[in-house]
Amino acid sequence: MPSSALRPGDADALLFDLGRVVIDIDFVQVVSRWAAHAGCAPEHLAARFVRDEIYHGHERGTVSDADFFANLRRQLGIDITDAQFLEGWNAIFVGPMPGIAPLLARAAEKLPLYAFSNTNQPHIDHFSPRYADLLGHFREIFLSSSIGLRKPDAEAYDHVVQAIDVPAGRILFFDDLAENIDGARASGLQAVLVRSTDDIAAALEALGI
Repeated sequence: MPSSALRPGDADALLFDLGRVVIDIDFVQVVSRWAAHAGCAPEHLAARFVRDEIYHGHERGTVSDADFFANLRRQLGIDITDAQFLEGWNAIFVGPMPGIAPLLARAAEKLPLYAFSNTNQPHIDHFSPRYADLLGHFREIFLSSSIGLRKPDAEAYDHVVQAIDVPAGRILFFDDLAENIDGARASGLQAVLVRSTDDIAAALEALGI
């Protein structure tokens, strides 16, 4: 949905993804840390990394951290400790997306804000205290590993819509991945693909926020 299609009063709630929408992330930082621990080239690890079913299970909370790291050890062909995997895994977080904090503060004065992210417990433990002020703008944060559902599955959006208790068509969702935008729209939500914070700013402006 282009921002030009939005009008004031078109939404009763705003729903935000976290990674690359609210909090900036950089996977290069992850493989660089792992490569340093393993003594190999980061490019070697990046080429082998696959978001497979164990990765998805970790995001749903059905795969333990130990099993996830054991799978990475096999997948990447490196023998580093769980602690070293964890240290690199959490290096993904760069900081708040540029300009997002004032936009959230302004939007929260007009509409209820919620967040919905595919993530895992180690990341939750890491980003929650570090970005507490930023995340404080959200009335509720839906995390895949806590609810056992992940985007872009229809059941995940249905769960979130029911919890927000606003009709799907009155919720505007922001995400940086086209597959998640498509899933949201298929479940009846309005959705904006985020390429930069400017896309969020434009949508809020169109809503009169």
